[in-house]
Formats: sequence, C-alpha cells, structure tokens
Amino acid sequence: MTYLMFFLGVCFAVGVLGVASNPSPYYGVVGLVLASVAGCGWLLGLGVSFVALVLFMVYLGGMLVVFVYSVALAAEPFPGAWGD
Repeated sequence: MTYLMFFLGVCFAVGVLGVASNPSPYYGVVGLVLASVAGCGWLLGLGVSFVALVLFMVYLGGMLVVFVYSVALAAEPFPGAWGD
C-alpha cells in the first residue's frame, strides 16, 4: 500500500508539473486528468471514497469546461479570414 501511495504521489506531482509547464492547453488537459486521477486515487487509498468521487466529478468536469473554452478561443476558426 505504501508503494501505491508513493506512486500516486509521484503521478500527482508529474500531472501538476504538466499543467504548469505546458503552454498548449491540449497538453495541459492531459496533465490535469493525470493529476486529478492520481489525487482521487490517493484519497481512495486513505478511505474517503465519497470525497474522491465528488472531487473527481466536480473538479475535473469544471476544469475541463474551462480548458475546452480556452482551446476554442485559441483555435483559428477561419484560416485566412484576415487577409493572410
């Protein structure tokens, strides 16, 4: 169990670094999902399964909406529309 908690802690740290270090929102989403899954797995290991489920659904759902919105704003919908 100790190795699993250590592994989840390392995955959480890698996910947080992935969100913080990537300028592209596409890769930030991958880091966010990794950090969220690892954090909820850590909470499951501590025995608070309801909190982990609520955290996973609310936090991941809300943040993915923000990332989808930022990706939609960053994408160029009409290439060459400004005379390029």
